Amino acid sequence: MKSAICGRILSPNHVFKPGDTPSFCKGPYSNLCVPMAVVATGPGKGGGLLEKPVIERVTPGRESEFDLKKSRKTAPPYRVILHNDNYNKREYVVQVLMKVIPGMTLDNAVNIMQEAHHNGLSVVIICAQSDAEDHCMQLRGNGLLSSIEPADGGC
Repeated sequence: MKSAICGRILSPNHVFKPGDTPSFCKGPYSNLCVPMAVVATGPGKGGGLLEKPVIERVTPGRESEFDLKKSRKTAPPYRVILHNDNYNKREYVVQVLMKVIPGMTLDNAVNIMQEAHHNGLSVVIICAQSDAEDHCMQLRGNGLLSSIEPADGGC
């Protein structure tokens, strides 16, 4: 590893200038010597104390957290929509919703069924596209009218 010997102690008020490096660093690799700021605390606070330098370590071949989040784009969410029909009884619709949609409670299933009955359609769940397609096909497989569409504005 290359090194340089830096042996000059600077006053807390020293201001580094572009030509300062050769004057306080000696050795064959003196151009690698990086001056560090000297921070002194105020009077009565242990004046002359130096702050520990912050060293940022970079693991070779590893991306930053920002780059990882940027590269892992999530698929846009989709809505599963239940349409009203005149063929299925309300109790049956509630049973199918509870069977097909994971975590569906009786109260939620009744509310979704009522909204579809009164308004013509109701949003059942908002989820990833592949899950939305699965739920829609299962609802249709049980005789209910359903569709999916992209959810504008997210979950």
